[in-house]
Amino acid sequence: MIHLSNITKQHGSQVLFRDASFQILPGTRNGLVGPNGAGKTTIFRIITGEEEVDGGEITCAKRTTIGYFSQDAGEMAGRSALAEVMAGSAETMRLAAELKEMEAAMCVPRSDDDMAALLERYGVAQEEFEHRGGYDLDTRAQTVLTGLGIGPDRFDHPVESFSGGWKMRINLAKILTLKPDVLLLDEPTNHLDVESIIWLEEWLANDFDGALLMTSHDRDFMNRIVTRIIEVANKAVTTYGGNYDFYERERDIRREQLLASHRRQQEMLAKEEEFIARFAARASHATQVQSRVKKIDKIERIEIPPEERVVRFEFSEPPRSGDDVVAMEGLAKSWQLPDGREHPVFSGVSGIIRRQNKIAVVGVNGAGKSTFLKVLAGQTGQTAGHVSLGANVELGYFSQHAMDILDPKKTVFETVQAAMPLANIGVIRNLLGAFLFQGDTVDKRIENLSGGEKSRVVLATLLARPVNFLVLDEPTNHLDIRSREVLLGALQGFGGTVVLVSHDRHFLRLLVDRVFEIDHGEMRVYEGNYEYYLGKSHAVVS
Repeated sequence: MIHLSNITKQHGSQVLFRDASFQILPGTRNGLVGPNGAGKTTIFRIITGEEEVDGGEITCAKRTTIGYFSQDAGEMAGRSALAEVMAGSAETMRLAAELKEMEAAMCVPRSDDDMAALLERYGVAQEEFEHRGGYDLDTRAQTVLTGLGIGPDRFDHPVESFSGGWKMRINLAKILTLKPDVLLLDEPTNHLDVESIIWLEEWLANDFDGALLMTSHDRDFMNRIVTRIIEVANKAVTTYGGNYDFYERERDIRREQLLASHRRQQEMLAKEEEFIARFAARASHATQVQSRVKKIDKIERIEIPPEERVVRFEFSEPPRSGDDVVAMEGLAKSWQLPDGREHPVFSGVSGIIRRQNKIAVVGVNGAGKSTFLKVLAGQTGQTAGHVSLGANVELGYFSQHAMDILDPKKTVFETVQAAMPLANIGVIRNLLGAFLFQGDTVDKRIENLSGGEKSRVVLATLLARPVNFLVLDEPTNHLDIRSREVLLGALQGFGGTVVLVSHDRHFLRLLVDRVFEIDHGEMRVYEGNYEYYLGKSHAVVS
């Protein structure tokens, strides 16, 4: 379907990949992985024709429709949510109008030759219309939009009224509704809650029969969807047959094999070079020496690609809080609507959060999870009931808005240093290393950081302070898989108490020991881990 043969691409002096080859075949499910800056987005842009290669060849089957979802939604205005989604299938809608015109033309008397030509054009257009799924376009658009969390009650809302995260869902719905032959998804789960992620998994498995190439920071999502991994790293593109977990295991095996081959080659070269050095001055061995010199000159040296450094950081034991960290009694929260009416978010919440609990707050989008965390953290007041922190509780709160209060002119190092002014440079650098800031990156200004880098800075400053109660609202957003693993390890070893909202099921599965579910304004408590919650609740098993 799409073949990339011996392609080379560089940005300035940076070579992304050289003589790389891979293909995307019909119906395949491909995951695209690699470190930041390796060239994953460039691969997408090459396939869509937005960028050209410096060398090599790209071939694509005729009549191949490509749909590309990126994190740049572009401007949306002047249409309803449903109309915006439908507008993404402009060619399908044009074909529908053309078919209608030709059907009307068939009712007008004309010569046999003209009618034959018209029927031929109609047949070609109808075949293309059917190939694009034109006959169920409207139904498909509504189904996809609903699946991504925008129900029929909001179909007619203007796109301008939706927040940035919801606009990304509309943009994703637009690409899925297109029903392309090749679907390119760049981080499709970034703005989705667990329910929408599960819906997308099922849609890709059961309703989409084209080829897929995607990136995702959600390990569970990748494992459930892809059966082939394409890795962009170390100026090369390497293919692995299997899901993400298989790729990690196989990558480590291949590296061990490469290291073993490299050791054997180095031992052989050392012996040859020793022989050459020993007998170079002897005329009796001149032929043998020259032969061995030519031999080692022809050997292609095995190169060991640099290994990504994984820094482990042991956080100091937080100050001990009382055994009861939070006490809640009849807790309720309502928001006042513009028309003066009260909108209840949750009510009647009573219970105790105990020291060293790791609690996930779950519920459908809009259930009130973030609001509950704000009440716990004292960021907003409750409408009724009581909430009180226990003895010696030191609270740290993370929200997506925390990134907005970073000083854009400060460097990464200066930002973290301000959070721990008594620490020496080595301690600060060690902490930054744990959050993947190494070398010159600690001197980057906040204004030049990506969303994921800013998230890591905020988390580092949070864990730098002597807090024993962490309230975290979507801390995994914008973080890649490696960064999520670093954060997961930090929280697993954290001696305090954690309450968090996250849509990363792998993260929740390996961290939490209690689950609070908010459902239609009520709170249900599950005294067990995330798997226990899934088994006991009416949630979709994920």
